[in-house]
Amino acid sequence: MPHAAWTELEAVARRDADARIHDQFAADPDRLSRMTVDAAGLHLDLSKQSWTRAGFDAALALARAADVEGRRAALFGGEAINFTEGRAVLHPALRAPVGADFHALGESVSAEVDAVRGQMRDYAHAVRSSIETGATGRPFKAVVHVGIGGSDLGPRLIWDALRPLDPAIDLRFVANIDPRDMAESLTGLDPETTLVIVVSKTFTTQETLANAEAAKAWLAAALPADGMDKHFIGVTAAPERAAAFGCGRTFAFRDWVGGRYSLWSAVSLSCVIGLGWDVFQGFFDGAADLDRHFLEAPLEANAPVLLALAQIWNVDGLHRPARTVAPYAHALRRLPAFLQQLEMESNGKRVRRDGSPVGRQTCPVVFGEPGTNGQHAFFQQIHQGPQVVPAEFVIVASTLERNGDGQTSESPLWANALAQGQALMQGKTEARAHAELIASGASEAEADRLAPHKTFPGNRPSTAILMERLTPRTLGALIALYEHKTFVEGVIWDINSFDQWGVELGKVLARAVLKDVAAGAPSPDLDPSTAALLTRLLA
Repeated sequence: MPHAAWTELEAVARRDADARIHDQFAADPDRLSRMTVDAAGLHLDLSKQSWTRAGFDAALALARAADVEGRRAALFGGEAINFTEGRAVLHPALRAPVGADFHALGESVSAEVDAVRGQMRDYAHAVRSSIETGATGRPFKAVVHVGIGGSDLGPRLIWDALRPLDPAIDLRFVANIDPRDMAESLTGLDPETTLVIVVSKTFTTQETLANAEAAKAWLAAALPADGMDKHFIGVTAAPERAAAFGCGRTFAFRDWVGGRYSLWSAVSLSCVIGLGWDVFQGFFDGAADLDRHFLEAPLEANAPVLLALAQIWNVDGLHRPARTVAPYAHALRRLPAFLQQLEMESNGKRVRRDGSPVGRQTCPVVFGEPGTNGQHAFFQQIHQGPQVVPAEFVIVASTLERNGDGQTSESPLWANALAQGQALMQGKTEARAHAELIASGASEAEADRLAPHKTFPGNRPSTAILMERLTPRTLGALIALYEHKTFVEGVIWDINSFDQWGVELGKVLARAVLKDVAAGAPSPDLDPSTAALLTRLLA
């Protein structure tokens, strides 16, 4: 562990904790150029972050002391960086150009990746062109994607971000075990023209299998038994289980693809069908562009590294336990939910790689809403609440085609994003609020009374991530940016970002509770509260 680098970062943070962000531009004339970076069609501006020049340098020194570059090489080299499960972590292999040469624990995997991509491309083309049909010979018009967690959030984000306004394929998603979710998704669909894609890495996930059984029953009630399996596709790392379940065809991915990183694999087959292969290839290409940037750019100009260091500075240097992400694009409305899983499941850890307690904070709480919706919800808190919550604005210059006069209708949208970042940094002093009230005609007494309520402390940090348009390529780059950011943070915190044991205990206990439900009464080993709640629900 780089103890000296951590000590220095924490010392600088204590010394500069009250430094005003706005003042740093004058104190450090190179601040803007040093804290902005362009990568794979994205422009990042971290100059409104809370660090001084000394803080920025201390954060970079910490990254070097933690050997980010060496761990990066281990990631791309296919070493077992998920050491608790003995697995490589090779999602970059899934979006690499055809003919790449990735290895997982020494085994060449790129030829297999290329083969599965070819199968996805060919099957999607067959469905979209009506070559592949259902049991009664009718073409597929709808796809129901059944999954949960990483088998759901990534594909949902892709579809929302890239779907045409009037899609040829009606793509719907089911994740929640609540029967209402499946009922809503199936309403209005014709079983004869509906394809169900069941996505589960192990094909043992309770929620996914329950929903898959419901979908299977819905299909079986309307279709002949001969050919029904054409309506049921499995995407899994356990193809034999999918076949036993009744899937007529399976698309495989390997155990070195973590769930929250699996959207680059056959997990997104439904999106390939809905969008077409050419769109998805652009998505791959953007991520591969960002991979190259992450591999080649020096740490001080490396977009994922700087984004990670800003978060570590806020979390561990300044003790800020939350961050909000506000995408100023309706098509990116699922981004905050996607990042909650990517970051909080990856880095919500309490022990280091050697099993000892981390001794400091790791991943903050991540939350958000699309702009400008969030401005009318939680932005009040981040502007005037006592806690400082760093903000991240993802801004798309053009979300629709330009108007005939050359002006974009989106300008009120991104103007609001710029104004929010400016307001968070600048704030408004009580003296200025008082003067504005007097200028508006308020009496001195009224101005004295109201001015504290209209004061904004300011000095609240934000990062801006800009792109000209939301295209398959820029979306791929954006997601890869956050993936590598999450990895860098895990390296510096010295944790395993690629296991998720925290989700297991609840699953085990849920199975035990279900046995009690079947028995009609709580078991003696249940705690009093859970037993009482179960009794009430059974009644």
